[in-house]
Amino acid sequence: MRVEHHDLDHEFPKLHDVMQELTAHNDRFRAMFMEYHRLTDEIERLEEADVPVSDFTIEEMKKKRVLLKDLIYHMTIGYQAGRTSA
Repeated sequence: MRVEHHDLDHEFPKLHDVMQELTAHNDRFRAMFMEYHRLTDEIERLEEADVPVSDFTIEEMKKKRVLLKDLIYHMTIGYQAGRTSA
């Protein structure tokens, strides 16, 4: 099975530096960032190995990943906007 990779550097390449800064200095952001990558790794592992898992389980994991990606994106652009306007 071909698995599409969803790491945040590929999702938001222009925000790499801002995400690195937030990861280093913001505990909440770092926790979301780490959870996003943990979920992504687990989803990719299950899909690549074609592990028998219910569709519901995979879909719930993907929904959580999308929510985290949205929160990470909004936190990153908010931080970036505040940094550039100061």
